[in-house]
Amino acid sequence: MRVNRILLSSALVVIALVVQVSVLARLHLPGAVPDLLLLTVLGLAMVYGHVGGALVGFAAGLLADLAPPADHAAGRYALVLCVTGYLAGLIKPENGRLKSATGPMVVVVAAAIGSTLLYAGVGALVGDTAARHVGLVSLLFTAALYDLLLAPFVVPGIMALARRADNDPLAETSSAGKKATDISSGWISNGTGLKIGGQRGGLGSLKTRARTRTARVGRIKGVKRL
Repeated sequence: MRVNRILLSSALVVIALVVQVSVLARLHLPGAVPDLLLLTVLGLAMVYGHVGGALVGFAAGLLADLAPPADHAAGRYALVLCVTGYLAGLIKPENGRLKSATGPMVVVVAAAIGSTLLYAGVGALVGDTAARHVGLVSLLFTAALYDLLLAPFVVPGIMALARRADNDPLAETSSAGKKATDISSGWISNGTGLKIGGQRGGLGSLKTRARTRTARVGRIKGVKRL
């Protein structure tokens, strides 16, 4: 990944995690907690692609696993967000630009349900039965509802920031300068070639005229000698 992608992704992931832990988790909403970290990963994955989405998802999930409020095994949420970011990156729009809001909303709902199921499945493998006590159906419904309501305020802004980070004005300016230099150098060389050719043509015509005049003078002299 590029340096600007790493810096932007790190900043967005840290901000999303802080807001989720310090604000959203303390709202005590029924069911699941709005997953701002998941929405951040989805927004970045739909611009960076499947590889970038997987890397960002893994780093974000690992950071969430190591955050102080975490009460589950390390690497569990990293696996969930890594898979989610990879799948979301596979369906990124062309040039990272959204043509309609329907596609991203479907992606958000599918990611909310899929990540919850995957998180519960991995928990069941390691002996965590918290999802059974809370109720898996209510978790799926509330997770999809909260993320769907929060997505319009998060995903488009994150995608816009990611696109701006990918656009390097210095690189574009240097490439434009190179093109201008090449065009100008070609124009100068062509212009010089034309001038030199014109000068050569002018010298050639002068020599031809001088020879013609010399021949004429020779003929006149010859006539006079006769």
